[in-house]
Amino acid sequence: MDRSPALLLLLALGLCCPGIRGQSLGMKVRSPKDITQLRVGQKLELECQTDKDTGTFWIHQDKSGTLRFIVFINSMSRATFSRDQRSPRFQASKHNTNYLLAVNSFTPQDEGNYFCMINFNQMLFFSPGQPAFLPVTTVAPTTRGPTPKHGTTEDPNPKTPDPERRMKEELDFSCHIFIWVPLAGACLLLLIALVITTVLCRRTRRRRCKCKR
Repeated sequence: MDRSPALLLLLALGLCCPGIRGQSLGMKVRSPKDITQLRVGQKLELECQTDKDTGTFWIHQDKSGTLRFIVFINSMSRATFSRDQRSPRFQASKHNTNYLLAVNSFTPQDEGNYFCMINFNQMLFFSPGQPAFLPVTTVAPTTRGPTPKHGTTEDPNPKTPDPERRMKEELDFSCHIFIWVPLAGACLLLLIALVITTVLCRRTRRRRCKCKR
């Protein structure tokens, strides 16, 4: 079963619209093992518990919110993976009405929320999401001692810039721009008009002088 725009649209509608999500079916996703301290290469095991034996879809939502169809497990325990998920890393199985998904070697690309979905009475029902993320590693900042400075003195009470004063200066600068730029443009236009008038007057005088001769 390949990933298609229609399937992704249905998944997006189901996750975004509360009216399509049916919690009355008692669907629940859990992990049999503690996954609060996941590691790269570790096996991730998920279990979708339902009270309907109609087949289940497994969906992965990555950290950017993109939905990805992984596998469909029908009521006869047959697993159909999407074309880009046919990999030995993924395993799917069924036990009674519990549908199992396993990621044999967890990678950072597998981080996100995992959902199971069933189609019952022509309606889509989604389970609550099961988050699966790698632990965040934080690096402690290194503290350095104060370096002595020779020949310089520091002000013990440094002055912090006044935001109101800075805003007033910016407004004054903007006002100056709005006043002086049009004024400079008007002066330039007047200067151009004056030059043109002077040139025309000289030409007119030369013509008059030629006519008198």
